[in-house]
Amino acid sequence: MVSLPQNFWAAPHFARHPGYKPQCISRITCLASRDSTFLPSDSVKVNGVSSIEEKEKSIPVVDVQNDHLDKSKEDMRNKLEPLWDDGYGTQTVKDYLEIGLEIIKPDGGPPRWFTPISAGPPLQESPLLLFLPGTDGTGMGLVLHEKALGKVFQVWCLHIPVYDRTPFDATSFGKSQLQPLLPLLESLPDEIHVMVPYLMSFIMGDPMKMAMVNIDSMLPPGQIIRRLSDNLTSLLAYLPGLADIIPKETLLWKLKLLRSASSYSNSRLHAVNAEVLVIASGKDNMFPSGDEAQRLANSLRNCKVQYFKDNAHTILLEDGINLLSIIKGTSKYRRKKRHDPVMDFLLPTMSEFKNTIQDYSWYLNFTGPVMLSTLENGKIVRGLAGVPREGPVLLVGYHMLMGLDSIPLVLECLRQRKILLRGIAHPVLFTQRTESRTNESSFNDLLRLSGFMPVSASNLFKLLATKSHILLYPGGAREALHRKGEEYKVIWPDQPEFIRMAAKFGATIVPFGVVGEDDIAQLVLDYDDLKNIPILGDGIRYYNEHAARSGLTVRTDMDEEVANQALYLPGVLPKIPGRFYYLFGKPIHTKGRKDLVKDREKARELYLQVKSEVQNNMNYLLKKREEDPYRSVIDRTVHKAFSATFDDVPTFDY
Repeated sequence: MVSLPQNFWAAPHFARHPGYKPQCISRITCLASRDSTFLPSDSVKVNGVSSIEEKEKSIPVVDVQNDHLDKSKEDMRNKLEPLWDDGYGTQTVKDYLEIGLEIIKPDGGPPRWFTPISAGPPLQESPLLLFLPGTDGTGMGLVLHEKALGKVFQVWCLHIPVYDRTPFDATSFGKSQLQPLLPLLESLPDEIHVMVPYLMSFIMGDPMKMAMVNIDSMLPPGQIIRRLSDNLTSLLAYLPGLADIIPKETLLWKLKLLRSASSYSNSRLHAVNAEVLVIASGKDNMFPSGDEAQRLANSLRNCKVQYFKDNAHTILLEDGINLLSIIKGTSKYRRKKRHDPVMDFLLPTMSEFKNTIQDYSWYLNFTGPVMLSTLENGKIVRGLAGVPREGPVLLVGYHMLMGLDSIPLVLECLRQRKILLRGIAHPVLFTQRTESRTNESSFNDLLRLSGFMPVSASNLFKLLATKSHILLYPGGAREALHRKGEEYKVIWPDQPEFIRMAAKFGATIVPFGVVGEDDIAQLVLDYDDLKNIPILGDGIRYYNEHAARSGLTVRTDMDEEVANQALYLPGVLPKIPGRFYYLFGKPIHTKGRKDLVKDREKARELYLQVKSEVQNNMNYLLKKREEDPYRSVIDRTVHKAFSATFDDVPTFDY
């Protein structure tokens, strides 16, 4: 389990203490004194190469004490690109063991802070992340994550030498499986201690998940098995080294210290006011992580739990756990006191994109999305070439039933053009009431990870100011939760809500239509049906009343149909999947159109034009899809089985 005593990060204001010198370093340094010096040259090696060239060198200091905040934020946006390489999978447990065996060589020094070679230098105004080690004391527990974290954090890891006896804290030793081992370890002869690492390996982690870290799960089964076997064999060769990383005397001392330190920590939990993220594992054989996480959530004032039921004690060394993605998905990354969904957003990485594609591959195969766009000369082409690359851009369109169109749209924009769409969604999607009850990663985390945020005028203003590509559905929840017989009916407000703000920033507006909801499901129970069903109707009314009391409703000041945004889960009957079709219209430029900002009538004319084009795009798609020989998932599957081009299945005229 990863919890408060083991991992925490601090915002830049913590780092700006007068005695603090932020350092972007590429070698391990001792921070025991004001002057940072290198460890002896024989103490640390990475990948077999010594990381020390000289015994002492001065470390460059980066001043982040003041001003140029706006410029640093702009630099941040310029340096990170969509699908940037976070390095996940390039370092494994093998690297942890190799480096650990080098770093434990005694030098007589005290505990020290260091930045791993692969972690950094960070982007400007990156917050501080401090990593406190577990029982091993090496400080190398972030080896799988340090490349990604080092891009957006100032990463400092604490290294405690093997024979150092500095005390530390814990919270859950009272229920640990290690307690009964104390008498056994004390009476165990030194000659037999070499067997302890093999026993500990079964308690601490899942060898299969550790060995899968650098293996692409999309490979053929034969290659996966062969690489998995090689990784497991290489890990076995390093297991005896654990006896050197945690000698018998050190292990006994730390286990005894855990017993006393846990009571000390527990007595002070009530005083913790900081925001806390607890990452717990369901198959932890060393500590009762699940129960302990729940206890911490009840004891701490501002605590969120992420629970992974299939992972073991060494969760940060196992496949499928990306610490940066967890931090991003839970909105815990920030540079100031409060999280800003626009300025603190980190663009998705390549590994996150691949994982999302893998998780939703079944949905993409079922819907077979066809992307069409319109060039400046009016020609319709396959793909997204007609969508401007330079922002700010407003993609304004029809909201399909339950927002079924959003996932393929966002993923295809990333895949084809490396364009990230910042979606604006109903605020209820970002509340704890819609989180997974098992505390596992949920659809809400995916929304945050993908750049979606609650709808508000201030968020739209910030996105336009940062020249983003914005996905906007003026019909909102009313359109996405439409009634029977309202398929492909544009339900927008009368007022041109977004036109004037778009013109203020000279944004390009791209109207788009999407069809296909009636090809994968039939709406059988809408709001009018469900509200009259006993119990279900009461539940819907209670949920919407609670949302209103919590300030989670929008457009409450309107009397129009679009304001009737009752939130509910419609009843649908699945069909044999057809296909989704998207058509992006000709871009509408507002740059230089200051008249749209001042003249409400002209703004309304453009608004009606955009609305009309959205409806026309859908009418065009509804007609043309009848000509598509691969509209059915069955036809597409047969085509893929016999075609060399797997990704883009042909469609009408293209």
